Amino acid sequence: MTQAYKWWQTGVVYQVYPRSFMDSNGDGIGDLAGITQRLDYLEWLGIDAVWLSPIYPSPMADFGYDIANYTDIEPIFGTLKDFDVLLHEAHQRNMKLILDFVPNHTSDEHPWFVESRSSRESSKRDWYIWRDPSPDGSPPNNWTSFFGGSAWQLDENSGQYYLHMFDVKQPDLNWRNPEVREAMDNVLRFWLDRGVDGFRVDVIWMMIKDAQFQDNPNRPEWKPGDPPYARQEGRYTENQPEVHEVIKEMRSLVDSYEDRVFIGEIYLPVPLLMSYYGESLDEVHLPFNFQFLELSTWSASTIRTCVDTYEKALPEGAWPNWVLGNHDRPRIASRIGKEQARIAHMLLLTLRGTPTCYYGDELGMQDAIVPPEMMHDPQGKDNPIHSRDPQRSPMQWNNQPGAGFTRTNIASWLPVSENYQHINVQTEQNDRYSQLTFVKTLLSLRRSIPALTIGSYTSLDGVPDECFVYIREQEGKRYLVALNCSNKEQNLSLAHAKQGSILLSTLLDRNDQIELNNFVLRANEGCLIEIND
Repeated sequence: MTQAYKWWQTGVVYQVYPRSFMDSNGDGIGDLAGITQRLDYLEWLGIDAVWLSPIYPSPMADFGYDIANYTDIEPIFGTLKDFDVLLHEAHQRNMKLILDFVPNHTSDEHPWFVESRSSRESSKRDWYIWRDPSPDGSPPNNWTSFFGGSAWQLDENSGQYYLHMFDVKQPDLNWRNPEVREAMDNVLRFWLDRGVDGFRVDVIWMMIKDAQFQDNPNRPEWKPGDPPYARQEGRYTENQPEVHEVIKEMRSLVDSYEDRVFIGEIYLPVPLLMSYYGESLDEVHLPFNFQFLELSTWSASTIRTCVDTYEKALPEGAWPNWVLGNHDRPRIASRIGKEQARIAHMLLLTLRGTPTCYYGDELGMQDAIVPPEMMHDPQGKDNPIHSRDPQRSPMQWNNQPGAGFTRTNIASWLPVSENYQHINVQTEQNDRYSQLTFVKTLLSLRRSIPALTIGSYTSLDGVPDECFVYIREQEGKRYLVALNCSNKEQNLSLAHAKQGSILLSTLLDRNDQIELNNFVLRANEGCLIEIND
């Protein structure tokens, strides 16, 4: 009997940063109606699920990750009616819609926190994490914010400090309080009842903090200029054992609805990451696997090591996943160059597991140049080199002023990348050799070849050091993926089969029969090959 697979196992997830995808009303900021307008493009591309970064009412101190109301839509983005239209239109195209859920913290303008800080006797005081000062009046401990400085802010009226692991306007909720859990369960139900297909949960591994509030140890290797968040080990602010109980409860709620997905944002080493599947696979369906975002070097050997190590570490029955880019890290084409960006996409879309793509990466979009005076990201205001604004620049739809993201006479909220005139959807749709053509073709092959979605994975030895080669197999059908991670030609002699048919080259110019014992990969070329014998 053939195993039944869920949509989130065989599908491709596409992250949309709503402020930057499509502006429908000419205010320079993307919105829900704009996303709806562009669903036909996503359907044409071959996307199965759209994940939206936060769209809730927010003062925008951290651009939506500081939520003032979990059950409504930020007016900049539209209304609940606009959301319902987007959800309906996505479902009409057989696409799923995934929302961002941000449970670790709220905005300081959320009514819960306004009430919590009103007095020490407030009924919601314990909904957040409040502590008395140290004897000398300083913060309760040495915990630092991911955005720099102390993670504690003194509230002058009550004389206590509140915890904010991110911006000072993002107080952390107290997930040890059962009332908080109940309130957040109701948030999940609100959106699930409305028909959303699942959630990506922000910093899910940080929801519980050490009950003793012990000092975090410093990282001795940290040096000035490194990101502020890397200064300390998160020993007492991250990955606390009790967080797994919270996650199981949330997963149980999500599972009470049919065919939904629960994804967790988790930046942890692979052995620790695996624990978030749950001992009985009862925590998150997909603990985001960010290894490709964090590779110190982009080389065949490091890529193979990370893939093989991850595959071996997976608990029995756990489903793998891979992420190439997101709103927090530089774009893949900026990290490794436009030539290797195609290799990266062939890797992402032919490995075993669920791939997550970042909007615009299918075009080869690169980080925009954002002058310091135009930066919005709180993480970059004090140190522009760490700003996340460059990878959040507007989607490039055409070569007109504004790149088709907004009206030609309107300034977009972030500057459009300077290369929009030749890197854009319209231009690349009409170019048979463009990166967009390559990614669409690859997505189409992935959808039509079961081995690429549910087949086994085996990496191959005996290949040049600069190459990563693996086989995907399902029901006797075998496909070879050969990736040249260098800018020099490589000769391959593969003993696993004699002949193959090239289904796709990253250079889009060959589909010939080849002898696998004498096969040449050109510089920066990857090939998907059907094995014929």
